[in-house]
Amino acid sequence: MDPDSLRDFVTELAEESGRAIAGMFRHPDLIVESKSDDSAVTVADRYAETLLRDRILVRFPDHGIIGEEFGTQDEDAEYVWVLDPIDGTISFVAGVPLFGTLIGLLHEGEPILGVVHQPITEELMIGTASGTTLNGEPVRVREDRSLAEATLLTTDPGAVGEHKDAAAFEALWSRVALYRGWGDCYGYLMVASGRADIMLDPMMHPWDIAALVPVVRGAGGVITTWEGDNPIGGTSTVAAPPKLHREVMEILNGTR
Repeated sequence: MDPDSLRDFVTELAEESGRAIAGMFRHPDLIVESKSDDSAVTVADRYAETLLRDRILVRFPDHGIIGEEFGTQDEDAEYVWVLDPIDGTISFVAGVPLFGTLIGLLHEGEPILGVVHQPITEELMIGTASGTTLNGEPVRVREDRSLAEATLLTTDPGAVGEHKDAAAFEALWSRVALYRGWGDCYGYLMVASGRADIMLDPMMHPWDIAALVPVVRGAGGVITTWEGDNPIGGTSTVAAPPKLHREVMEILNGTR
């Protein structure tokens, strides 16, 4: 299956789920619950994932699905969709448009297609091996920035010390021009579209990662774990243009 042939289909998925999510954004009666891991979930998360699952299985009944809210189904299938209906539920609940829907497709365990959709700002990013687009236009990481000129993003600065070397992270952000918490999947969208330079998270789940890999790679960037390994199967991510990524790895892992 050519992942580029699925661009129209995933656009429909993103737009339909996005309309549902946007209708609940900043809704005064939105109910927020806590899951067993204390993370937040809303009816918007659950409704959007149900919609995505239903549409995918109608089109591809032999495909598997891994979703944040409703678990796995046929995860050993040749093709497996990986879904995070609202990546950044905390931002969604707060009425901040720094969240998005993540749709990834794995072929025999390797990511071949990724979607990041921000339904409020109406930004749809699709990545494959042939390239990454934002609202249909090709985008690239920016490769002309030095570390001293770079913009560094992360979702939760407080989580770094819980999972990684906080001193190494401080050494990194002290060397960049700008450090902000414009995080979750929107930070990776910013890197892939050349609006920021480095995005990293010290703790991630499979549904957080799968869609980001084709998006970042398709835009000419590099995405790995914090230690520099393949992010698929990992629990952290660092995304940046190639030269900056090498420098970031050296700082985070104490070799520079």
